[in-house]
Amino acid sequence: MTDKLLTVSPSPHVHSEFSTERIMYDVAIALIPAFLVSIVFFGVGAIKVTLVAIVCCILFEYLIQKFVLKVPVTVCDGSAIVSGILLAFNVPSSIPVWMLAIGAFVTIAVAKMSFGGLGKNPFNPALVGRVFLLICFPVHMTSWPVPRLWDFSFTDAVTGATALGKLKEGVMMGHAVPELMQKIPGYMDLFIGQINGCIGEISVLALVLGAAYLLIRKVITLYIPMSYIFTVFIFTGILWLVNDQRFADPLFHILSGGLMLGAWFMATDMVTSPMSKYGMIIFGVGCGVLTVFIRLFGAYPEGVSFAILIMNATVPLINKMFRPKRFGGR
Repeated sequence: MTDKLLTVSPSPHVHSEFSTERIMYDVAIALIPAFLVSIVFFGVGAIKVTLVAIVCCILFEYLIQKFVLKVPVTVCDGSAIVSGILLAFNVPSSIPVWMLAIGAFVTIAVAKMSFGGLGKNPFNPALVGRVFLLICFPVHMTSWPVPRLWDFSFTDAVTGATALGKLKEGVMMGHAVPELMQKIPGYMDLFIGQINGCIGEISVLALVLGAAYLLIRKVITLYIPMSYIFTVFIFTGILWLVNDQRFADPLFHILSGGLMLGAWFMATDMVTSPMSKYGMIIFGVGCGVLTVFIRLFGAYPEGVSFAILIMNATVPLINKMFRPKRFGGR
């Protein structure tokens, strides 16, 4: 009888209070402020896009696990919900539902389940879905509804360019940056969220509040987001000091686009980011350099999604270079 009281298992024997469910639902809670801001400025469109993305991600993951892979269904762990929210946060509120459903399929089936499911995917699933939609449907993915405060009508939205898009187009046409900045929303609008853009990236204030919640709950650390944001600040600051007629100041780059959403909620993905603190710093610096390079010298006005996905591919190499010490090792 006594042998049945013993459980023999290999190391490690260290238990943690963190679970997949707790982490995922904490991330979902942290994204609530950004979701509420998106409703304020984009109304029904924001609600529709978010709900469709979540439902499609949950449905596709359930069907694939149940009937294709024939493994235990884990849709209740919250990972599909988070993937759906992040996918919705990376698209305009005016995107057709059928396109969003395709993006959700790519997010779950291609970027996640084809590698074996949660914990085995090398790339951030929501960003893979977003880049797929951007490449396949560039017109719809770059048609940004103009924010209308508390507008819950079902009328067609008026669209316009994002702040980064206006700056990029103007510079290419030979206009000076100080002149262009007069036609672009001010820093307060960028901070609050009364601007064109993807529904989840517009409000820096809401994203910072959500990030603070994750830091308090110890879901993420400061290594990746701060090295990412600081690199963008330094890189753009140097270029601005060299030629302020062509390059915008660093504060504009930090407040605009998807930098804050990417730095706090997608670059910090535990599965697709390095394990050691030095590796995280290198990862963040790489994301920052690539983001600025794509924004200023590439064809796209925004570079956050591409930068994070490129750095996701380097994570195995970074982990090998900055391998943590074994427990008990010198």
